[in-house]
Amino acid sequence: MLTSTVAGLLTGLTLIIAIGAQNAFVLRQGLARRHVGPVVAVCAVSDLVLIVAGVAGIGTVIEQAGWVIDVVRWAGVAFLTWYGVSSLLRARRGGSLQAATGDDATLGRAVRTAVALTWLNPHVYLDTVLLLGSVANTHGDGDRWWFAAGAGAASVLWFTGLGYGARLAHRALSTQRAWQVLDVLIGLTMLAIAVGLALGG
Repeated sequence: MLTSTVAGLLTGLTLIIAIGAQNAFVLRQGLARRHVGPVVAVCAVSDLVLIVAGVAGIGTVIEQAGWVIDVVRWAGVAFLTWYGVSSLLRARRGGSLQAATGDDATLGRAVRTAVALTWLNPHVYLDTVLLLGSVANTHGDGDRWWFAAGAGAASVLWFTGLGYGARLAHRALSTQRAWQVLDVLIGLTMLAIAVGLALGG
């Protein structure tokens, strides 16, 4: 039981820590101190749903329906391109820090963006559902759910730490120039991921 839970925790952290579109968005919201709780909740709950789906065997269905991943991939390319360009334009405009957070200032928009960055990412289905589900099922019928619990805990800990821990760096990023640099980096990250998806990566 404990071995499977720790294995799930470490595997989950390994898959989730890589800087991607979702993490970049959570970090930005945390630095801006805007709607951190709802954004963290969307990301963590989504991960929990996907982990349970993978352990329950939904990955087999996804493998058989390859076209679903293709549809998600191109929707993700479109969304990430839009978000990346928006971040670069926001950095170019500059203005006040209030304006710098304007694109995701409302709760509804922040939640919609978090949902899109999570569910329009084909890697979430390949990593969280297929890979994590496959590894979990090597732990036997009873222990696989302890593995899932560990992986779920990893997601909750990571997103909570990233979202709320980001405020510790708020002071260092309190200037307009710092926010412009952050938006450029986020914009380039989003576009790089979009290109990778478009090329089938």
